Amino acid sequence: MNRKQQLLKRHRRNKRIGLLVALVLLILCGILVAWWLPLVLAVVGWVVHEAWFADHLFYSPNDHYQYTFAPYTPQPKVHLNGEHLRLDEGVMLVDDATLVLALKVKSTWLGRFFDPMVELLGGDNPDRQTFERGVNGLRYLNLSGQAQVLSRGELRLRGRFCRLVGEPVLWAFEHPDFRRQRVMVIAPHADDAELAAYGLYSQADETWIVTLTAGEIEAEHYQRMGMDKVEAARLKGRLRAWDSIAVPRWAGVPQAHCVQLGYFCLQLAAMQASPAKPIGSREADLDDTRLFRQLNPFGLPGDVDGAPTWNNLLADLQALLLRARPEVIVLPHPTLDPHPDHICAQAAVLEALKGLDWQPTLLGYANHLHDNDRWPMGDTGAGIALPPVFDPGQQMHPWCLQLSLAQQRDKAMALAMMHDLQPPAPFKRRLRRGLQRLLAGRGGSPYGDNEFFRKAVRRQELFWRL
Repeated sequence: MNRKQQLLKRHRRNKRIGLLVALVLLILCGILVAWWLPLVLAVVGWVVHEAWFADHLFYSPNDHYQYTFAPYTPQPKVHLNGEHLRLDEGVMLVDDATLVLALKVKSTWLGRFFDPMVELLGGDNPDRQTFERGVNGLRYLNLSGQAQVLSRGELRLRGRFCRLVGEPVLWAFEHPDFRRQRVMVIAPHADDAELAAYGLYSQADETWIVTLTAGEIEAEHYQRMGMDKVEAARLKGRLRAWDSIAVPRWAGVPQAHCVQLGYFCLQLAAMQASPAKPIGSREADLDDTRLFRQLNPFGLPGDVDGAPTWNNLLADLQALLLRARPEVIVLPHPTLDPHPDHICAQAAVLEALKGLDWQPTLLGYANHLHDNDRWPMGDTGAGIALPPVFDPGQQMHPWCLQLSLAQQRDKAMALAMMHDLQPPAPFKRRLRRGLQRLLAGRGGSPYGDNEFFRKAVRRQELFWRL
């Protein structure tokens, strides 16, 4: 059982215990006070839960994030004087450096009901970065894009529903411009490349998009059109295969550089466990990947028999690596992103790279998190603070790419073309968002109903050099 599943199991156990205690208290109120009181309290309790306690946050807001950065990383000296963040005299920053500021964020009492945020003010590029309600611990602000304002001594940090405490520490990470290199994005499912790296791959000199699975399961939206489970899964897989080939054209990626491997959703771990054994689809009644490969621009080793095996996946990946010879591979982060297909996608790429006569730079991304399903917190278009990390033994090396408003809008439209992000949210989720908007001050995204429009369309894309 991976860490995400352990956290979910603990969360559900605690929730069941809480519901049992609440039920006992409601029964006692009905017996001792009035029969109607439990009904009123139950409705009020449900509204309170949906507005303020429905987030999947699997750690305490009082916990300190525990990052370890490489010891050679420059640490320009900074001081927080009131709201003003100032560099020591004579210190200058590189414009495109990734800047990370560690400081303690302490929620006010209102910050238990409204999302605490830190506003970055003073220049032409104001920003705001949001943290957990009730936060009281060490957090890491992303100051990338603020180098000139900070160098001029004009950057101000203002807490909203929170206070900034203690002496800050700044790190400045310098990287080559990966957009000027040949980039290959590994997407476990259609839309993963766009969620994580649309801004990067749309600006790269040369881009390849490789999607590993058809993403055919959980096709209830299509079953409501009158199809049975198998028909719906096959249609969804064909649509997402089309998306994986067609949507990158919006960014100028040639169709000849877009490949769909057609393996089956949530089956990569089983394939990895038995590399020669074909592992069919859970819902589409298929054990042949070729239905979802029909739009590919050229043949691959797995086309010979269409067998959904780990060995075929490795052969496909190695053939693509030799054809494209990427200088940068963008793929799921091995520890931040807990989705089983994402973990296996990263492992498959590393295995396929063995023995090649060159080794590309690897950039990791996280479209899902173990500890906080809402990260990146805050609104569409806002900055991305660093995610929760509680393993100080792992060195992290962030790289942040700035996106203009026009680039953010193009990214949003690419996501809107993805069939899996188009169906409306379930009624319960829409009701919860309405309560949170009314009571907790949370806004939605202007680009779409799916939560990924809020999380992914930001002024930055955040990667980790592996």
